[in-house]
Amino acid sequence: MLRLIGWRLPQMALSLALLSLLAWLAIGLMPGDPVSLAALNDPHLTAEDVARLRALHGLDQPLLLRWWAWAQAVLRGEFGYSRLYARPAAQILLPALRSTLELLGAALLLSAGLGVAMGMLAALRPRLAPAVEAVAILGQSVPVFWLAILAILLFAVRLGWLPAGGTAEAGWPAEWRFLLLPVVTLAFHGLAAYARHTAAAMRGMLGQNFILAARARGAGGARIAWTHAFPNAAIPVLAIAAVDVGALVSGALVTETVFARPGMGKLLYDAVMGNDYNLALLALLLVALVTMLATLGADLLQQALDPRLRGEGSR
Repeated sequence: MLRLIGWRLPQMALSLALLSLLAWLAIGLMPGDPVSLAALNDPHLTAEDVARLRALHGLDQPLLLRWWAWAQAVLRGEFGYSRLYARPAAQILLPALRSTLELLGAALLLSAGLGVAMGMLAALRPRLAPAVEAVAILGQSVPVFWLAILAILLFAVRLGWLPAGGTAEAGWPAEWRFLLLPVVTLAFHGLAAYARHTAAAMRGMLGQNFILAARARGAGGARIAWTHAFPNAAIPVLAIAAVDVGALVSGALVTETVFARPGMGKLLYDAVMGNDYNLALLALLLVALVTMLATLGADLLQQALDPRLRGEGSR
């Protein structure tokens, strides 16, 4: 495991550097910059003022030199300011990341737990497989925004049991009431992949020779399922969970927008649309870092479950 970590960390650093460079070039080639936008909004700025501001902020330098200066500042822990919010970027990113991770963690646990349980039932009880497949198809086909609106109309407007959106000013434990609807919405949409992959992996494992040998030795059905079959069937499910982390961190924009939750998805969208280059780039790199760490964690768990993978960490 230490070998995998030692091999993966330089890869992650190189990937983040290349991603930051590509994103910097893409953002830098977009029409307009903060000084140009300020000149459009303030007719009193003269051409000399614009030139002075561009020189002050280094916007008159080539893109590669500006990226290198920005990267050096980030390595020193200087994340700069957000033009859109007029505050240090770290003060905006950290609360948004915490809000998204709360939503992500709860939704991921719920979707993975329910999906794995449904997949196990479908594999161990073939008569229940059509019902599990129907629920999985429904969860995968229903649009997230439509499901979120239905949940708000039913539980917030009609029944009045839960708030329609926002966050709790008092924090925990009152926050769970605001999290429940968005968590269930994301979890219901995501459980289909876990259910299907778990069912397929379990069916494949239950026909293996070592499972037949365990049955011949008199092992019970529960022991065979949880001790012998499931640890091997969980390996592809962990890969799905690792990818799902990145998708939820960056792609919960619809859910966060419908339920008015401040998170990474909405923050990244607002930063790009508002030409806040520094905040958009930092948010993108933070999403990529979370995804890479989740993938590393999934690989470590896969190696713990299957010793045959421990020699493949550096390949």
